[in-house]
Amino acid sequence: MTMNVYEQDNLGVEVHYLKATPLAASEPPLTPFQPGTTVLPKGSVHVEGGKPLPCDIRLDRDLAIALRDGTVIYGDVYRPTGDEQVPVILVWTPYGKSGGWWNKNMYPTTFGVDPKDLSGLQAFEAPDPAYWCDHGYAIAVVDVRGTGRSGGDLLVWGSAGGRDVYDTVEWLAEQEWCSGKVGMNGNSQLAIMQWFGAAERPPHLAAIAPWEALSDMYRDNAVRGGIPDMDFHNRDILAFLYGENRFEDAAAMLEDYPLMNGYWADKRARIEQIDVPAYVVASWTNSLHTRGTLAAFRGIASTDKWLRVSNELEWVDIADPDNVADLNRFFDRYLKDIDNGWEDTPRVRLSVLDPGGTDQVGRPENEWPLARQEWRTLHLDAADGTLSDKPPTQEAIARYQGNDSTSSVTFTLSFDEDTEITGHLNLHLWVEAEAAEDMDLFAAVYKTDSDGNRLYHYEVRGEEARAAVRAMAEGSHMPAGITYSGPNGRLRVSHRAKDPERSTPAEPYLTHAEEQLLTPGECVPVELALWPTSLLVHPGEHLVVEIAGHPVGDIALPPLPGGNPDIRTRNKGAHLIRTGGTYDSHLLLPVVPPADVHH
Repeated sequence: MTMNVYEQDNLGVEVHYLKATPLAASEPPLTPFQPGTTVLPKGSVHVEGGKPLPCDIRLDRDLAIALRDGTVIYGDVYRPTGDEQVPVILVWTPYGKSGGWWNKNMYPTTFGVDPKDLSGLQAFEAPDPAYWCDHGYAIAVVDVRGTGRSGGDLLVWGSAGGRDVYDTVEWLAEQEWCSGKVGMNGNSQLAIMQWFGAAERPPHLAAIAPWEALSDMYRDNAVRGGIPDMDFHNRDILAFLYGENRFEDAAAMLEDYPLMNGYWADKRARIEQIDVPAYVVASWTNSLHTRGTLAAFRGIASTDKWLRVSNELEWVDIADPDNVADLNRFFDRYLKDIDNGWEDTPRVRLSVLDPGGTDQVGRPENEWPLARQEWRTLHLDAADGTLSDKPPTQEAIARYQGNDSTSSVTFTLSFDEDTEITGHLNLHLWVEAEAAEDMDLFAAVYKTDSDGNRLYHYEVRGEEARAAVRAMAEGSHMPAGITYSGPNGRLRVSHRAKDPERSTPAEPYLTHAEEQLLTPGECVPVELALWPTSLLVHPGEHLVVEIAGHPVGDIALPPLPGGNPDIRTRNKGAHLIRTGGTYDSHLLLPVVPPADVHH
């Protein structure tokens, strides 16, 4: 049964679809369709080296859930075997609730998770039923519309998908074994739809825990900075999803509608409508999620909300026993109404990264962004490739070839005291294309040691996993998604128009409503925002700003999230960056003094 689920959203366009990759193409296969109930006995082991089940678990497989338009989707429910009603944590996944490519090939032990910390029952990017059933919860893992054997067409985020979450939450709350309280948890895709679902305000959704979840598909993923890049969505996600009908074709929609319109506006979660308690996890290091997760945390209306910024890969972080126990306290408070002192948890806990050194993890803070941040303006000087607190008086030009993947310019500052950079960074640049009507700009900020060697932070755990990462290096560049050297940003200059009401000096908000093409040789001011970060820089280390016509961050490593070196740009000929005199090209840097100075 195929229906126009977007009909009530007034998107103003016809949505494109493509034929789903058939279930038979999944290698290994998804678990066969087998409705029924099984009891998984205490002590049984479900993956080699894995944690034995700490209790008996009842598994109700392939339960049919009817959505409001008549579409039927399917879920598996893991729950305690007793008669007591329990709250349920909903896992909303396109990757296959059991079996299949993702659950086999992206198993967390690959990234340094101890096999004994997981039972093997967990779905990709999801909480482990073995732990939660033992602590008095049910876990419902549901194949979203159009994936696995769930009916309908796969949706790419949006309000219609949020309504599917609403319907599923309410269906779960009505089950005789359920206490009536529903929560949500999961990483990435499993977290993103928590924003859209919670914005619909299902009455029985009592709390959410979106761990690494961008919130605006256009700005955070598909057209970041105005530069279209759907390769990750198509090559690394959609290509490994399987269903029986159709998939929404967001890439085709971008071809037809490259500027902001009703369709893309619907792919931005209405975070201001979210008012349930929320435990949000972000990281500085994720090349897809960072900005959108932090923006959503700031924007949700929830009065009970907490942010933790991890220093590890999301799949390692979600499996860490201490983090699971922390989440248990949050859900006990809001799904079981246990007065356990959770409210005393610091509202913000940050990791401060020190590539080449030792991170600070879990530092308590009162808010995000930090109220005590101080703005430092570092001026670019093309005459000698430096960054300086004083604006250069003489005009100069830094030049690179926009369509040369080896060409870039750098600006460097040597630090003479420990400095913490925590917050949103922004490059204000005067730029010019000698022979083109547009420019695609890419920038990265990172630190090097005194000899100029780029310093990296590893997101994986354990020396074996880190050695495997080092083996993937290409020259001095390490793979994105599992290492991190600093924040990056990008901008298509024709998309430089800002919304003046939503923009600040550190966080320009681009409208993407029109193109403002250049006249060759025309010099214009632009704001190139870099994603937020937290970095420590030590005496003798250098802070580097690198700008080019191609990604200058870390190398891509499919199928992990990362910058794509083959992004199709509009660049040709030379790019000029003007500095000094009337050209106030600068980096706005959020510097944070030690907490004991202000607290």
